[in-house]
Amino acid sequence: MKETPYNSTVTGKIMLTPDLMILRVRTDEPRIEFNAGQYTSIGLLAGESRSANSVLPIETLPDNELIIRPYSIASANHQTQNFEFYISQVKSGQLTPRIFNLSLGSRMWVDKKILGVFTLNKTPKGCNIVMVATGTGLAPYISFLRSHIRDHQDIKLAVIHGAAYPWDLGYLSELQLLESTFINFYYFPTLLKADSSWTGLRGYIEEHLKSGIIQEKSGIEFDPEKTHFYLCGNPKMVESVSNFLSQHNYVKHSKKKSGSLHVEEY
Repeated sequence: MKETPYNSTVTGKIMLTPDLMILRVRTDEPRIEFNAGQYTSIGLLAGESRSANSVLPIETLPDNELIIRPYSIASANHQTQNFEFYISQVKSGQLTPRIFNLSLGSRMWVDKKILGVFTLNKTPKGCNIVMVATGTGLAPYISFLRSHIRDHQDIKLAVIHGAAYPWDLGYLSELQLLESTFINFYYFPTLLKADSSWTGLRGYIEEHLKSGIIQEKSGIEFDPEKTHFYLCGNPKMVESVSNFLSQHNYVKHSKKKSGSLHVEEY
């Protein structure tokens, strides 16, 4: 039997759509406790089979090449051996079609390092937190809520998640449950292509920020002294929301300059 670099086993695979899934993996050895919002890298050998729902890429790779990509961790920070990832398939990509072809018990590689500065612990005590995402950019917020929502009942928390269809709203049930359980948590899913059965918000995230409906329903003020914003997802959304928040005196946080706007670059 050939040796592989694999050090983890697939323990769960929830197919939300043919191109969107929640992947659960158990590493052979535990990792150190990490900060919610961080990421790790996962990988498969190029010799692994691709999903039937993919197309062949232009570039071919040697079978023994390990294809590695970084993914935000969706699991709680104390889960140091059981990890969850929220993944969308890029049909012509090198890694995700191979990930989508995995089954329970399949082996794969997970990096021993957990990295990233997109952590919500940069928010000063007493400040509200608004977490804005499109697509799988929701993952770091799921980690934060699973890790810390019980410790943040003294402030208001909100998740604004944009997607195309209802079935693209991964973690819908979990977020609705949190909203019904914690009076300080608010969930705002918004869809671009929903049919008449959808009774929630429609349209782009920035439209709802401008309309005032978020402030009205949550009581959260768009004030950099009182509320920190986190953005993760489509670059166009990040740019548009950043421009809107700059009109409310929000400044992007960086190593050189402290700010109330935190962005995870895709």
